[in-house]
Amino acid sequence: MLSIRKLKSHITPLSPYSLLSSLLCSDHSIPICRIRGFSRDRPFFQFISPYLTNLNMGNAVLDSRSGSIQSFSSMGGTILVQARDPAKLCEELENAIDGHRYSDAWKLFEQHMGMEGFPRKSIVNTVLTSFSESLDVQWLEKAYGLVERAFAESKQNLLEKETLIYISFGLASCGLPVPASTVLRKLVEMEEFPPVSAWSAILAHMSQTASGAYLAAELILEIGYLFQDGRVDPRKKSNRPLLAMKPNTTAFNIALAGCLLFGTTRKAEKLLDMMPRVGVKPDVNLLIIMAHIYERNGRREDLRKLKRHIDEAHNLSDIQFRQFYNCLLTCHLKFGDLDSASHMVLEMLRKAREARNSLSAATLMFEAVGSGNTSTQEQVSEKSLSHRKSDGLENARPNTSLSISYEEFSRDRNFLKLEAEAKEILDRLLAKLQMQVEFITTERGILQPTERIYVKLVKAFLEAGKTKQLAEFLIKAEKEDSPVSTDNSALVHVINSCILLGWLDQAHDLLDEMRLAGVRTGSSVYSSLLKAYCKANRAGEITSLLRDARKAGVQLDSSCYEALIQSRVLQKDTEGALHVFKEMKEAKIPRSGHREFEMLVKGCAESGEAGLMAKLLHEIKEEQRVDCGVHDWNNVIHFFCRKRLMQDAEKALKKMRSLGHAPNAQTFHSMVTGYAAIGGKYVEVTELWGEMKSFASSSSMKFDQELLDAVLYTFVRGGFFVRANEVVEMMERGKMFIDKYKYRTLFLKYHKTLYKSKPPKVQTEAQFRRRDAALTFKKWVGLF
Repeated sequence: MLSIRKLKSHITPLSPYSLLSSLLCSDHSIPICRIRGFSRDRPFFQFISPYLTNLNMGNAVLDSRSGSIQSFSSMGGTILVQARDPAKLCEELENAIDGHRYSDAWKLFEQHMGMEGFPRKSIVNTVLTSFSESLDVQWLEKAYGLVERAFAESKQNLLEKETLIYISFGLASCGLPVPASTVLRKLVEMEEFPPVSAWSAILAHMSQTASGAYLAAELILEIGYLFQDGRVDPRKKSNRPLLAMKPNTTAFNIALAGCLLFGTTRKAEKLLDMMPRVGVKPDVNLLIIMAHIYERNGRREDLRKLKRHIDEAHNLSDIQFRQFYNCLLTCHLKFGDLDSASHMVLEMLRKAREARNSLSAATLMFEAVGSGNTSTQEQVSEKSLSHRKSDGLENARPNTSLSISYEEFSRDRNFLKLEAEAKEILDRLLAKLQMQVEFITTERGILQPTERIYVKLVKAFLEAGKTKQLAEFLIKAEKEDSPVSTDNSALVHVINSCILLGWLDQAHDLLDEMRLAGVRTGSSVYSSLLKAYCKANRAGEITSLLRDARKAGVQLDSSCYEALIQSRVLQKDTEGALHVFKEMKEAKIPRSGHREFEMLVKGCAESGEAGLMAKLLHEIKEEQRVDCGVHDWNNVIHFFCRKRLMQDAEKALKKMRSLGHAPNAQTFHSMVTGYAAIGGKYVEVTELWGEMKSFASSSSMKFDQELLDAVLYTFVRGGFFVRANEVVEMMERGKMFIDKYKYRTLFLKYHKTLYKSKPPKVQTEAQFRRRDAALTFKKWVGLF
């Protein structure tokens, strides 16, 4: 066998392809692992490996451990070897892409990567845009993988700005918000700023999933931070590309609507705080979104301030008015302000009655004139119908992306089609918010309360022990609303509900208030309450109720007398039982008395569409009692934290607990973000974290994503990785989304050089734990 030195001297003048052919046609097993110099100083074995995969070699075997080529072909003759030319490979790759043969294109691309690394810029971008254009998750993930590899190998100069925007749009359209947001963030890092008309469409698609909505809010905060407080001078020509990326009202609306739909309302409030700092002015949609956010977070004073803008807005639709007043009504209930809530309901009923009377008068006048035009009532009804359609299932159509080819995308230099798609998706998000309105409806363009708000109010009045105020409210509501039969009034339904729940004292109080107000009722209410008293053996209350029934001129039915007789017998009061029997006989009451109450209960159980009574029973049985004081104290603590008056916030929290109000996730979130805002208060957050854990283990309070994310951010910023890992573990156990990209960036910003050197030979157990925790977190964010 030839020596390595002689072999090198013999083959130096030959091209790599000729040498490969010679080696394969020989009968020897030639060691080649040390031959270098054929292609950018790479080993010859590495150079020829991509070619061997495509050769028709029969039983040829490449032994990677010995670095030699063995041939065991049983067929006679020579083996034809055709080495691949990179230029030819690129041509085949382009042909495969043109023919939409993505599998072949991917194999050819991998071969080129093995031979020469990344191909030229035009081919890289063609491959990426073609894979993205397919809207196939498999090929989109391949495209994203290539983008990541290009950045890892510092080849991002091969990636064009429009290509990356198109990939991000494709990823978001196919429900891959995490890689879509990563590509957008990479664009900003490269200072290849995407225009807001383009990235708002990406944001819109992202906001249709929980993790995507969270990332959309993060992106707005990150991009908006660049423009806060006039940091970018609009007069400089060099700042024009950056200014084109500035978030606009549509982008904020999309992110805020996503936050509302998936419950991240405290992050939404951060977005609202940022808006004036970046110079974004609210439109009509944003006013309604703000109302939803204030209601969810219990910001009643902010809602009241917003009411002035709502009342002055001239282009609000009935649906938008409905949403705002629904939010205001809900907020009154949260704070236990039953006077304001009941006043709102009565005011709506009064205006609705006036509108009905005016409409009736106008209709009569038109009929008298004999107008051939469509009546006002019909016009209003049609308008109301159109509103109901736009508020309901019409907007629940599936989210199908407009399939935009890259050619069409690249021609649209101002991204007008993407901008239109963003607005269309925003409309769908807003329609979903409209469907969450439950307390107010629109009838012929007039706002009216639903049964749901009656149920909520009745429950709140009863829990507060305000039976007199409840009776007054229901009687006034009955007068304002269209009249119904006495036995079918809301107050009677409430009394019957109280009887079913065993709240007999409240039922009796309501019946007294009804009688004192001069409202007459039938015998069914007295009968049902009397039977309940008999069943509970409450003789004193039975006597009182019988006296009230006589005063009201109510004649009890035979079932009541039967219940009275049975009650006397059980109490061994034979004389009393005979007296009741004689009274029943003298009154000539037939034996087959009516049984309205039993029929009503049976109807509630069997009815497919539950009435007021059934809804009230369900509400009281299912829902827990709301601690209204928590919202008041949360607002106080939130105010102090926003003003960075943390000592006052701590005192308020202590006072809140002393009064028996249990803090919730919103309370702790305000405290954590307040400490983070003043900086350096990591020990205080650590103490708060310990308190939160013990509090959660001993109560029903649940951690939510926003709270844990705020705690995690503070710990990573301060380098408290033992605690940070605890938070990560808790979030992963709860299957909460974590924005790893954000924490990887945060780690590199503040702790890039942490624990890079070798560990000291002597270290305490605490030092070892801190080092191990930091390395564990570093591995978790993907920096290993």
